[in-house]
Formats: sequence, structure tokens, C-alpha cells
Amino acid sequence: MNLKKIISIASVGLMSALLIYGFILANQIFSKNTKFTESELYVYVPTGANYEEVKKIIEPYVENMNRFEMVADKRSYPENVKPGRFLFTKGMNSYDLVKALRSNVPVKLAFNNQERLENFAGRVGSQIEPDSLLLLKTFTDSIFLEENGFTDENVLVMFIPNTYEVYWNISAEKFRDKMIKEYRNFWNKERTDKAAKQGLTPIEATILASIVHKESVKKDERPRIAGVYLNRMKLEMPLQADPTVIFAIKKKDNDFNQVIKRVFYNDLFLNSPYNTYKVIGLPPGPIAMPDITALEAVLNPEKNDFIYFCASVDRFGYHEFAATLPEHNVNAKKYSDWINSQGVVR
Repeated sequence: MNLKKIISIASVGLMSALLIYGFILANQIFSKNTKFTESELYVYVPTGANYEEVKKIIEPYVENMNRFEMVADKRSYPENVKPGRFLFTKGMNSYDLVKALRSNVPVKLAFNNQERLENFAGRVGSQIEPDSLLLLKTFTDSIFLEENGFTDENVLVMFIPNTYEVYWNISAEKFRDKMIKEYRNFWNKERTDKAAKQGLTPIEATILASIVHKESVKKDERPRIAGVYLNRMKLEMPLQADPTVIFAIKKKDNDFNQVIKRVFYNDLFLNSPYNTYKVIGLPPGPIAMPDITALEAVLNPEKNDFIYFCASVDRFGYHEFAATLPEHNVNAKKYSDWINSQGVVR
């Protein structure tokens, strides 16, 4: 056999070997490598996690870890682990899995109707990496509060209910900074001027909006209720808002899970800065997180002569309004008789 023929045969053998190796390699890289039944799922890589920790996190969802590791090594993933929230879809191959672990998917974080800062921190902490305790500590940092004109009691006003897009691994400080930016964007010159027209700062407007929010779930009625409270403030009379008394009771009891449907006469004497039957003016902080409609109601109140209102027994969810105390007493007795007939004790 001459040299030319030997070289030809060797070349064919080498090409065959390369083709077989290429086929094996392609199979390692591009064949399906997931073992979960869902169409998609998210995996969460904590801040500071290393490659070994990532492998433990994804192992329940990867069919063949050796194939994944081979691709990860070739793509230099072990040296470039990123924290975050990553989307895996059913049927992904090893190449796709490594690619997915480099694409941090934002969270659509939503919140509303939180009664206290602690509730809010818990709500947010369930959606992003920082836990509620770290968030609470960050929100109430004394330097931050002083720099932005907030107190421990009123800092909840900073958080405007909405849906926000953030990365799951956002730090507590960066989340707080995003929220103060959103707060400043919301309180633009137009809204600040509207608040000033009512004799209110943005913080005061939000505190009043929290009362309006708690008074009525009917969004179309909120501007009228806001008008009533602003009328009382102009007359320098107590706001006499039952929701503030309820908040004061819960705060005194340190029990915000209790359900209070009825305020009794004795409750009106509770010593609390949140009891607007005893304290003239606004409480020191919001009694809930008001939604946008309640905020807009305070900024765009109905102009009326009403001073009093109470729950309606004819239009449930709505209220009956009055300009004089005798008119109000008629409405109040009607409601009292009805609620007594329902056997509502508390």
C-alpha cells in the first residue's frame, strides 16, 4: 500500500471520527435536557451564590447534569454566575439552559391596600429577594427619613400603589430609592399645587386620602367624602372619622388582624393621636395605603356644604350626607337601628 493511499485512508478515518465526535457533542448540547412537567418555571439564584450552589438549585429540573456542566464549562458560566430570576421552559437543551441563566427576568411587583408599613414590607418581601425585616429597616433608616421629610409614622405615604417592574435580586436600598423616585414623579407640580389649594402638603393629602379610602369602597363617592373632610378641616372641627378610631384600637391592641365593623361610644374616648374624635386635625400618619382614586379624590374634591355623613341602609356601600346636625341625627339613627337589627356586636 503506497503512502498516498495510507494518507487517504487515515484522512477518511479522522473525518469519520470528527463527525462522530461532532454528532455526540451536538447531542450533548442541543438535545432536550429538562425533566419538569410544567410548561415553564422560574429558578432563583441568590445574591452571592457560586456555581456549585447554582447546580444544587437547578438539579431538580435538569435531566442530565453532566451534559449541562459540559456546556456550562465551554461557555465559561462557572466563572460568571449571576444572581436573579431565570425562566426555564419545558424541553430546553443545555445550551438554552445556560443562556437562560444569563438572562435575569424582571418581576412585576404589585401592591395596594396595605394597612401598615409592616404589612407592606411583608407584601414586597414575598416578591423580591430582600426579606421584610431588611426592607423595614431600610424604609425607616433615620438618615433617609430626615433627608426626605418623613417620619416612622408617615413614611408609608411614599409608596404609591401600582405595578412596578424590578429585578428579583434588587437590593433593599435600590428598591427604596426607586420608590422615592416614583413618589416624586407622582407628586409633580400639578398635583402639589392641587394639594396646596386644599391647604395640604403631599404627605397630609395622602394621610387624608387614607381616611377617604377606608371610608368608602365606592370610587364615585370618594370626592364627596373628601369634600366633607375638607369642610370640617376649614371649620377647625374634629374629623371624627370612624376608620381612624378602628386603627387606633388595633394599634393599642397590637392586633391588626381583628375585624371591627362597629365603633362604640366608649371607643371615641380612646387616648391616641389616631383618634380624630379627640384630636383636631390629621393623624400623624396614614391609616392605610390609599389607592390612586382616593388620592385624586382629595386633590379634586367635590365642592359641597356637607359636614356629616353616615352609612346608608338603602344603598349599601354608599353614605347619606347632611349639612346640619339634625339631618345627620335622622340618618344616624336609621343606620343604628338597622345595624342593631343585624346583631352586629363588633
